[in-house]
Amino acid sequence: MSNLSRSMQPVLGCISLLTLLWATPVLAQAGTGSCLPAPDGSNPCPVELLKPKVQPLSQMSLIGKQIFNDPLLSGSGKLSCASCHEPANHYAPSGDSPVFSGGIQLNKQGRRAIPTLTYSERRPNFSIGLDDPTSEAAPAIVANVGGAERGGKSATNNAESAGNLVPQGGLFWDGRADTLQQQVLGPLYDPAEMASSPQKVIERISSAPYTADLKQLAGIAGQASPEFLLAEAMFALARYQIEDPAFHRYNSKFDGWLEGKENFTPIERAGYLAFNDPQKGNCAACHVDTVSGNRLPPVFTDHQYEALGAPRNMQIAMNHDPAYFDLGVCDRQPDGRTSLSLYCGMFATPTLRNSATRHVFFHNGVFHSLEDVLDFYALRDLEPSRFYPVGKNKKVQKYNDITNKYRQNLDTLDAPFDRKVGEKPAMTEDERVAIIAFLKTLTDR
Repeated sequence: MSNLSRSMQPVLGCISLLTLLWATPVLAQAGTGSCLPAPDGSNPCPVELLKPKVQPLSQMSLIGKQIFNDPLLSGSGKLSCASCHEPANHYAPSGDSPVFSGGIQLNKQGRRAIPTLTYSERRPNFSIGLDDPTSEAAPAIVANVGGAERGGKSATNNAESAGNLVPQGGLFWDGRADTLQQQVLGPLYDPAEMASSPQKVIERISSAPYTADLKQLAGIAGQASPEFLLAEAMFALARYQIEDPAFHRYNSKFDGWLEGKENFTPIERAGYLAFNDPQKGNCAACHVDTVSGNRLPPVFTDHQYEALGAPRNMQIAMNHDPAYFDLGVCDRQPDGRTSLSLYCGMFATPTLRNSATRHVFFHNGVFHSLEDVLDFYALRDLEPSRFYPVGKNKKVQKYNDITNKYRQNLDTLDAPFDRKVGEKPAMTEDERVAIIAFLKTLTDR
């Protein structure tokens, strides 16, 4: 293995990664006519998905697995990566707390909900660029006849607005890390999370059960330079997340439906249709659910950012300071509230795979069920008192977790957020129930 440091490399660039880890498919014949679910719930246009190969993990990846589960890397000696990103819950937390408590004494509260680590293997680097309509394709759903003509983003009209510059890519809720190596360092050194330090991590990886194997792979440079050995340890963690199929199984019922091996139930079929309908759920505008041109399964995100106006979560201690606001993308860098002001209040669009197993939703964990989330999407501006508090002036404090200065960044044009008081919601209660039934087909098995 080369002794050149990988600390500045992306983990296995997309081309080489897919060449190494993804099997070559025998392409199925494309169906003719509509590819919407048939009345019996079957897929009239099945494809053979290009999925990761199931193969033994490399030695570097096996070392990364040990590091992932090592609590002695933390300042408390009690938290590992797996403490928050639980393998049994699709590498996401299983508890109901909106944020996690960490720090040296495990008594410091984080400021954001913990995202899943699954399905991050194809996330591009952070950038601000053209809105790519090809990343947001969806099955053609015919809007309701007689429906009001509305603008905004949908999976079928983005070609017309492709000149828009949008933030996209990157890891964390604000996209501040581009590679999995960089992502690891965030919680590792955060004083409210694992609360470690480079020196402590170096001491641990120099005397751990996996040290000899790590040094052997790191070569002479790893023997001579503690900093190089640290970079190799972070690379091992990243390799583990890339190589282990548990981080991207693509074996849900929905994947079976895509390949023509399983049928939707009637309610799942109805949910799929509402999910893709640009005047109902319009979910596929951001949570892309179509197979790519090279047969890669969908990850259910366009990797972009949105400002949705989630209510302020007063269970987070920092939110008791009336001057504090978490503004997402524009807080990713010191000058962001000036240089990135157009994107203040925007947070990453997460994958919806395994969303039915989560207990907290949105960047601040303010909602605890998919029912809560779908109700918010449908009724945010129609019944705001359901979600926002009433102030001393007896008025509902809409959008209370973003300052007035940046509220123009909120999504008020795209369905289902384009409804005004007195109008009917984009999704009926039955349609919201159906969408949740469809989302449950996205759970790994």
